Amino acid sequence: MKTRGVSAAVVVVVASALAGGMVGTRAGASQDVAQIDSRYRMYQAALQAIEKEYAEPVDGAQMIYGSIDGLLRTLDPHSSFFDPKDYARMREQQSGSYVGIGISIVSLDGLITVTQLFEGSPAYKAGIRRNDVIARVGQPVQEGGKREVKWEETKGWATEEVVKRVRGPRDTTVEISIRRPGVDSLTDLTVARDQIKITTVRTAFMIAPGTGYVRLQDFSETTDEELGVALETLKKAGMQRLMLDIRDNPGGPLDQAIAVASRFLKAGQMVVYTRGRVQGSAEDYRVEKSGGYLDVPMIVMTNRNSASASEIVSGAMQDHDRAVLVGETTFGKALVQGVYRISEGSGLALTTGRYFTPSDRMIQRPWDGAFDEYLTYTYREQKADHPHEASQLKYTDGGRKVYSGGGIEPDHFIPGSIEGFSPSRFSRMLRDRGAFITFAERFTKDGDSRPAAKAAAAAHKVARGWQVSDAMLAEFREFVIGERVRFDEAAYKADAAFIKAMIRFEVDADLFGIEEARRNISQVDPQVQAALGYFDEAKQLLAAKKTTGK
Repeated sequence: MKTRGVSAAVVVVVASALAGGMVGTRAGASQDVAQIDSRYRMYQAALQAIEKEYAEPVDGAQMIYGSIDGLLRTLDPHSSFFDPKDYARMREQQSGSYVGIGISIVSLDGLITVTQLFEGSPAYKAGIRRNDVIARVGQPVQEGGKREVKWEETKGWATEEVVKRVRGPRDTTVEISIRRPGVDSLTDLTVARDQIKITTVRTAFMIAPGTGYVRLQDFSETTDEELGVALETLKKAGMQRLMLDIRDNPGGPLDQAIAVASRFLKAGQMVVYTRGRVQGSAEDYRVEKSGGYLDVPMIVMTNRNSASASEIVSGAMQDHDRAVLVGETTFGKALVQGVYRISEGSGLALTTGRYFTPSDRMIQRPWDGAFDEYLTYTYREQKADHPHEASQLKYTDGGRKVYSGGGIEPDHFIPGSIEGFSPSRFSRMLRDRGAFITFAERFTKDGDSRPAAKAAAAAHKVARGWQVSDAMLAEFREFVIGERVRFDEAAYKADAAFIKAMIRFEVDADLFGIEEARRNISQVDPQVQAALGYFDEAKQLLAAKKTTGK
């Protein structure tokens, strides 16, 4: 094994980070230059000692990357370092597109396994499914005047190597072989490469007569544009009310959060403001132009995994009495972060301030020294009522009470950590282990002509509108027992509605698309169904705003 030293290029990364070069400011303007030089010499000496004396060969680059990340972790839970691969991946996600076949992969026990497909992508059209293993990649060659494929086994490969082979110029093809659980032979596929759009508005439909539903799954540079198209489509379909679902939305670019909120607010209304210790970190962000949906009664759905940009949107909508919030208290992650490219293609996410809602609520939750309680927040049960300090009390435009310092609390608390349900620990474990996705492999779509669909060893052929039968539920029970997990009979019976919903959701997502899956699960989602009953309150909020002029 070749020992990699601390190259000059890598040292540049450290120097940039320690000297403050990543923020584009002169370090000497705020810190004593001599002190920085002394600290850098100490750090460099430690690196040299480790490289020279450590018992095993060290990877210099990884040691540098880990040390910078550790440095940032002493600050807060969200300041972090991106090595060149992670930085490129993050930028790709934010941009909303790339050229490839439209899959996400991980290496599981050395097998390159598909974890996600982008709907409408070449991989989706070819019939590739989650849990499929990319067993081989091939290169076409000409032998004896015939086209042959020279195959390479991928077992043991790093995911980056497979990504490198699969991606390429648009309108070219890649040869892959997939292995599907339950199917003995490999399935060879020729898959076209194309521009892959990573959409954030993945579903928009009429959930009830006159009621539009939009699921905003994420934020990227294209979110506002996607939302505009979805709203216009729903308007043409007769939308008179809107449910905006931002549950499980981890956030994204600030400008997109402002743009989304601006579609429902008046010009001049504040969306969010920031405060920090560095000059220039105090900013007020207001609506520049009145939105086109000011008179549409709204429900905004949140849960414990709604964070960052989704909290900015929900906080602004609540503070201006523009929507009724239903669900759970959001995560409480609202640190202003700048993402900087520092050197060698690496990057830095650095906290520079905090976000506050229009009513002066600080969204960010406090954290403990080790971040343990903070980072495990989503695993703990929430309660409808909990104590607040008097200083945390704030008021909306209309005088409604809201509270600061711990995420955005909904107007109506409806528990539901997974798809609106509150399943037992046993059923959460089944979902976390991928049991519902794996069981979905037993289903295929009636009349599916996609190339890889022929490889399915399916026990069930289904069409749109199918239902999970009692026999299927019993089959899933036997499947779970066969997976050698400790079976909890009482929990299984208590969670029957959740289990049926998740089986159908994962099968629908695989075979009929995420919108069909979301449309069907919304009919049994306890949070969504409860939220539909609060539109009269949303109308009253709008009427009160017209009376007061706020």
